[in-house]
Amino acid sequence: MSNAFVVFLRNEEKVLILKRSDAVSEFALAWDGVFGVGDAEDLAVVFNRVTEATGISSESLKHIRTGTARGLAFGNRLTDVTPILVESSETMVNPAALYSQAEWIDPGDMRKENESNRYTIPSLVEMYGDVGTFLYILKTSIGQEANAANEIRARLSGTGSLADTVDEIHAVLQSDHMRGYIFVEASAQHHVEKIIGRAGNRTTPMKNVRKVLDGEAPFRDIFPHLEPKAATAGISEGDVVEVRVGAFKGQRARVTNISDTKEEITVELFDAMVPIPLTVRGDQVRVTQRVE
Repeated sequence: MSNAFVVFLRNEEKVLILKRSDAVSEFALAWDGVFGVGDAEDLAVVFNRVTEATGISSESLKHIRTGTARGLAFGNRLTDVTPILVESSETMVNPAALYSQAEWIDPGDMRKENESNRYTIPSLVEMYGDVGTFLYILKTSIGQEANAANEIRARLSGTGSLADTVDEIHAVLQSDHMRGYIFVEASAQHHVEKIIGRAGNRTTPMKNVRKVLDGEAPFRDIFPHLEPKAATAGISEGDVVEVRVGAFKGQRARVTNISDTKEEITVELFDAMVPIPLTVRGDQVRVTQRVE
């Protein structure tokens, strides 16, 4: 175990990064986690350092996991630094010690910030991936999203050449509202590429998955697509719809009433001799013309 550590504080889907002051001798003005010196296995030491650097009380902290130390170059010496993930119930931060500024950011923005000339300590993204996770977007064949997700889950339950990848992939997510894409929560992109057979290993490439989109995806962009939507979402009174099922399949109608609680709509068929109200579920029609 190393005698130096970097603590990443997480609150829900956000992670805390802090900017070193210009008076710091090493990595001045670089964005960092909470850097500390001491036994990384001693949580009292770790929590005290977090409180000193952020003002967050130790009672608000919960240890999640500790990663393997990485060698980082500090000037002309190499120092082993251990990444640690800690959950915080507080979000109010008062930067102190090495730091002059603090931000809660989406993990998916960590590399983007770095690429936009935002100076960070070496291996910041990789160190967070050692203890945290990112979301990656996979491009799939249209209509094969569920099959692709199920095949990835099947591969994760196997052994052999993929055994060391299993612990690095934490979830496979599929949205009914996004066609041609699925999401994988993992520690790094190369693990995702390996599981689908796109990393130069002996794993058979998945035919329904075309590629992993470059970079980590912000959680805020993905979560809305994973939330279940009401069957009546996107339908307004006055809209023209086409009935998709039942005896009136293919007929056009106008929406006259919406019941969000029952997820039903009432429509009047255009071709009916007598305008009789017809009640159907919102997912049994397709909007063809929206009311202005």
